[in-house]
Amino acid sequence: MSKIMILFVVLLLAACSNSPLKEQAAAPVVEGGKTVGKLPPPKMVEVAPVIPSPSPSSLQPVQLEPVKSTAVVSVNPLTDPANILSKRAVFFDYDSNLIKEEYRPLVTAHGQYVISNAKAKMIIQGNTDERGSREYNLALGQRRADAVKQMMTVLGADASRIESVSFGEEKPRNEGTTEEAFSQNRRSDIVYQGE
Repeated sequence: MSKIMILFVVLLLAACSNSPLKEQAAAPVVEGGKTVGKLPPPKMVEVAPVIPSPSPSSLQPVQLEPVKSTAVVSVNPLTDPANILSKRAVFFDYDSNLIKEEYRPLVTAHGQYVISNAKAKMIIQGNTDERGSREYNLALGQRRADAVKQMMTVLGADASRIESVSFGEEKPRNEGTTEEAFSQNRRSDIVYQGE
């Protein structure tokens, strides 16, 4: 398409340079066989050549290059389901505050996130199932939250940006009374400030 436009402009310029302005002399006015005066000369006229337009069959389709975007789309790792940081619960065995081996990568990832993001602050919420007294469950929930916090601080996270609290049995995920329901309630939840 651009070759046709260039050709058109070149032909137009060439036509303009090859068409001289024609000047005509004043025409005599004759009356009764005698010349009585002259008419003013006509205005100058520019003659432009006729440029044929290209036929549809001579037009070639133009292949356009795909636009390559340089924009970077930022995905929040805390909400991206493909990122380990979107997982926020560390589950515990009955009457225990030991972090299971399977949850160590999760705690490590959150600890590294706090280290690498100076504005990140979190609350670790310790929870228990309903078995045991209210006081015992509050203390166990606190030990669970503290265990997660301690692992993060050992990795280098700033303890002043990590708060640990206990909800005891007050914030169950599952209201059931089966072992499966109880296992969902024995946990520490990681919540970032501002969420």
